[in-house]
Amino acid sequence: MKKTNKPFFVNVMTLFPDMFPGPLGFSIPGKARERGLWNLTTINIRDFASDKHSTVDDNPFGGGEGMVLRPDVIDSAIKSFYDRNHPLIYLSPRGRTFNQNVAKSLLKHDGISLVCGRYEGVDERVIKAWSMDEISMGDYVMSGGEPGAIALVDSIIRLIPGAVGSSQSLSNESFENGLLEYPLYTKPYNWNGLKVPDVLRSGNHREIDSWKQLESEKITKLRRPDLWNASLNRKESKEDYKNG
Repeated sequence: MKKTNKPFFVNVMTLFPDMFPGPLGFSIPGKARERGLWNLTTINIRDFASDKHSTVDDNPFGGGEGMVLRPDVIDSAIKSFYDRNHPLIYLSPRGRTFNQNVAKSLLKHDGISLVCGRYEGVDERVIKAWSMDEISMGDYVMSGGEPGAIALVDSIIRLIPGAVGSSQSLSNESFENGLLEYPLYTKPYNWNGLKVPDVLRSGNHREIDSWKQLESEKITKLRRPDLWNASLNRKESKEDYKNG
């Protein structure tokens, strides 16, 4: 977790700075930004083009569809602000998959800088020259890195102490303990003939906690067997360590 009282900073390099803060200006991230828990700076990649037409891309060598963002333009944009003291992330389908553990690891830094690709992507040379951390938001393709950047930042901001009202609510969310979240219910008790499980109205917190755990396990096993198997492996490793 973040250890200082300084705001967590987010730099976003993009061809479309007007897309930010976008959803990050509302609800939890928006309120956290208003309270000074994090700040946002956008860097317009097009500002660093060197010709009168503000050209930022060109045809790929070797042929292929689409255009590629030029390394000299991206390099100039990065040099305008980056000091190598925090992660420089390129949103890329080739990268490691983003998850809750990655979000937690990124929050250990004072901030992050994100490179949002467009068209077919960014020239490989500038990715390697700056040792960018390539991160994928999942096995699907979007029009650019901006939507992924918004999702990534939102996930990190909610982990900043004080961003979410209750720390307990964070610990109960999906993926926090390796399992999917249990089903949630609210009023009315009887909706279209469907009733809230009696245990949730019993007042017996031990039974309620047991029900939540069992439901989380059941849903995870059914919907995400990969998470379920990983959870079982962690339990086995812990047992082996205790008995070692």
